[in-house]
Amino acid sequence: MSELDDVRRDLVAEQESLDAVVAAITDEQWLLSTPSRGWDVADQIGHLTFFDDTAAAAIVEPELFRASVSELFEGALEMGVDEYTLGAFRKLAPREQLAAWRGTRAALEAAAASLHDDTRIAWYGPSMGAKSFLTARLMEVWAHGTDIVDALGVTRPATDRIRHIAQLGFITRNWSYVVRGEEPPAGEVRLELVSPSGHLWTWGSEGSDDTVRGSAEEFCLVVTQRRHVDDTSLKTGELAHHWLMRAQAFAGAPSTGPEPRAA
Repeated sequence: MSELDDVRRDLVAEQESLDAVVAAITDEQWLLSTPSRGWDVADQIGHLTFFDDTAAAAIVEPELFRASVSELFEGALEMGVDEYTLGAFRKLAPREQLAAWRGTRAALEAAAASLHDDTRIAWYGPSMGAKSFLTARLMEVWAHGTDIVDALGVTRPATDRIRHIAQLGFITRNWSYVVRGEEPPAGEVRLELVSPSGHLWTWGSEGSDDTVRGSAEEFCLVVTQRRHVDDTSLKTGELAHHWLMRAQAFAGAPSTGPEPRAA
């Protein structure tokens, strides 16, 4: 199995895992507030629904997708991004919302089957390689799923599917500075992370200037801005901590993430 096949499979598995959570909740629970300001559980699913749909279009109808990019920006300016991307979804009943997400997921899965290792997909920023594109979708469903399980007060055991997210977090270190208009500091950072299954995952050379050590799940929570680094047990030096205070493994405008709970 290729790396692309691996992330394709893990994306579907992550979607199904979150589906099992939201399929079992009440209509009232769909309206629970989540850590994302102004968003309830339904909005989290609505966000995934909208962008799974546009991701499928980006693969199979690239010209139509490119036209939709300007529509999104214009709509966001006129209506606000939440109203543009979530407005129609918010009018649906919870069962209809779940069905809508399942439909766009199925479309994305079918579209993703056509991808090859050398495929590049237009997106809202620079184009992306197929593996990175699907990894970003997996990261999205895992991160927004984190907000949902936090709102519901339930636990979700981590799986080794987060390896894709950890790798994305590692390779976006420089991006975390560039998106803020900052110059990345000199020096290399290595990761030594313990996977959910107990294996050691590493990225970076042994001679790096600093190292992040600890739980792979906690690292992924930090780089997706679902936890503040100071609320984790991750061990870092000054250089690595400087990065993790800014870590942003996703595209878009710079985001600061949560404040430390211990503050």
